[in-house]
Amino acid sequence: MKMVNTTRGSRAEQSLRRSKARTGDWRFKLSRLALGIGAGGSMLAAASAFAANKGVEEIVIEENRPTDYTADQSSIGKFTETLVDTPQSITVLTKQLMEDRGAMSLTDALRNVPGITLGAGEFSWQGNNPNIRGFNARNDMFLDGMRDFGNYDRDPFNLESVEVLQGPSSMMFGRGSTGGIIDQASKQPLAESLRSLHVNLGNADTRRITADYNEPLTSDVAFRINLLKHDGGVPGRDGADTDRYGVAPSLAMQLGSATKLTLSYMKQHSDVVPDYGLPWLAGKPANVDRSNYYGFDDDFINTDASMGTVKLDHVLNQDNRLQALVRYADYSRSTRITEPLLVGSPTATTPLDTVVVNRNVFRGESDERIFQGQLNLVSHFQFGGVEHAVVSGIEASEETSSPGFGFALGVPTTPLLHPVDQPFSSTGIAWRLLSHSDADSQGAFVLDTIKFNSQWQVVAGIRWDRFHIDYNADRYNDDGTFRSSEHIPRTDTKPSYRAALLYKPSEQGTLYLGWGTSFNPSAEGLSFINSGRNLTIGDSKLDPENNKSLEAGLKWQLFNKALDLDTAVFHIEKENARVPDPTTPGYDILAGKQTVTGFSFTATGRLNQNWAVSGGYTYLDSEQAKTTQLTVLPGTPLANVPRNSLSAWVSWTPVMALQFGVGGRYVGDRLAVITQPVKEVPGYWAFDAMAKYQVTQHFSAKLNLTNLTDKYYFDQLHPFHVVPGPGFGAVLALDLDY
Repeated sequence: MKMVNTTRGSRAEQSLRRSKARTGDWRFKLSRLALGIGAGGSMLAAASAFAANKGVEEIVIEENRPTDYTADQSSIGKFTETLVDTPQSITVLTKQLMEDRGAMSLTDALRNVPGITLGAGEFSWQGNNPNIRGFNARNDMFLDGMRDFGNYDRDPFNLESVEVLQGPSSMMFGRGSTGGIIDQASKQPLAESLRSLHVNLGNADTRRITADYNEPLTSDVAFRINLLKHDGGVPGRDGADTDRYGVAPSLAMQLGSATKLTLSYMKQHSDVVPDYGLPWLAGKPANVDRSNYYGFDDDFINTDASMGTVKLDHVLNQDNRLQALVRYADYSRSTRITEPLLVGSPTATTPLDTVVVNRNVFRGESDERIFQGQLNLVSHFQFGGVEHAVVSGIEASEETSSPGFGFALGVPTTPLLHPVDQPFSSTGIAWRLLSHSDADSQGAFVLDTIKFNSQWQVVAGIRWDRFHIDYNADRYNDDGTFRSSEHIPRTDTKPSYRAALLYKPSEQGTLYLGWGTSFNPSAEGLSFINSGRNLTIGDSKLDPENNKSLEAGLKWQLFNKALDLDTAVFHIEKENARVPDPTTPGYDILAGKQTVTGFSFTATGRLNQNWAVSGGYTYLDSEQAKTTQLTVLPGTPLANVPRNSLSAWVSWTPVMALQFGVGGRYVGDRLAVITQPVKEVPGYWAFDAMAKYQVTQHFSAKLNLTNLTDKYYFDQLHPFHVVPGPGFGAVLALDLDY
């Protein structure tokens, strides 16, 4: 059988040894061609599995594959080295880990990452709203290394893994990424047939079906499709409900021995009865029953996300690989949501049966579109007597956003203790603002990993970005009559940097000291609107905020590289944060300073053939170090940043047909409002468990229990409302795999 050699033999052999050590003796098929591509550059990792079917030498080892919670390589095509040799904290949530923990949304998955907290949605910014290391990452969502801008609740039905890169990352990803980025790696066509059907049934009327079908059509073509239908509420909460479906086909074609073309499409549609939780009372969540729902039964958030991607991977020679990506995405949204706000100013001693809730109803519509392209080159060469691994690339995108904002008048109030279930009514819900933004951006970067010898490496990178936006809006009075128009063009041009020094005392471990920068334009979210309530544009004349980070870390692999340990200390500083202009109400100035100093530790992998673990701890000491707000006391932590957070999961397989899992997570006290009087929620513990039985070779049953103690805690924070976390949940999964 002919073997195609596309990389250095030593790299292929090392990759094979890592794979065998991590997975034990389990049946797998992997070609020498795939090994070379995967080890030489992570941007071709997805391509290698399909290429394994063509003209290669096959290696077959018999046994069952154990639970796998680890990844050797990043799926993002902008890293040349393995994760242990990448000087940045990176948490990978593998498909196996998400399935074992019963994650049925991206939010479910992110709850299990220490250092990430969740924010509640504004009326025009629904969808995933995470904070990473103390800074908002709403605009830092990516799919296969490309920006996934839309405001929708992402579902993992088509995901192979989720990667959380912590720390400023503008050098790799452009604008944003102060605390880090979240990249979703989609499932790719495979060289072997796959049939998978998963049915989930649980409390809160949960009904979920996912299907995964993969078929090699010829020796050079493979087709894969993933399907989703999900319907269910939130355990312990009345009113809230989600109904969504998704479809994600993909086609991979091997065009000769060195080129692969992948065409993929993903559509996800959601009809949601939104949950805006409870009102604040005297700086704390109102002391009412967790199930209280203050919205209307016909409230809605309807979203539609559609994106098509073309990816071309080409091996120029054994040392140079090229990847080109083009994507068009369209995100639409229509909403009417109800936020509970208290009438008047009740205090902690006010009898609750006298407190009345104002139903603050927002209306919104929007359509966002993005057309983007990337061209990345991975090169390995010798220069100046040292080895270089260089990733360089150019990116360009055109983005549009057309949101509309409206407020309902004359909406009936309801008692705090026992909200009234009644149809929605109002005296008017006219548009107050209709806007349209056109943005275009260009970026170019180069990142060089310089290997002086087997122990010492230096990483140096620079990126240049240009971000231009044309913002237009029409404003209206309460009765819908026209009031005024505005047009604001703005262009920001910024460099970003990354540098690191690495020392490898052994093949299993790396010590590093890294530094990086990022920036946040005032129109980062394709709008100058900085308040969803008074619709002000007080940041439109401001330059970008600048951020920098210093991180020292240790990564080590134990038990023949089966267990990955990652620990880091870091300091992030936003040196010109936006704060209110004391002379002009409604406008900001760049006169603030925000800092986060912290420590993180994660452990992921296998202790032996029977025990697998995934967990970590993050300590964040955050501070609004400088501000114009006299009501912010010195040393006040940043909003939605707990000092301590922890997540742990342990899986035990006593026999091959039986598996148990148990885990817990802790999130410390958090502030939702940092000005006096502050609004805060207490910390909480929540525990989960899982039991799985392999009934036959192809059929298994799994029971996931979440929040075992039915803890009443507060999950998503907002300055004007707070959303309780789900109560006790029980979901039975019936899985059929061929």
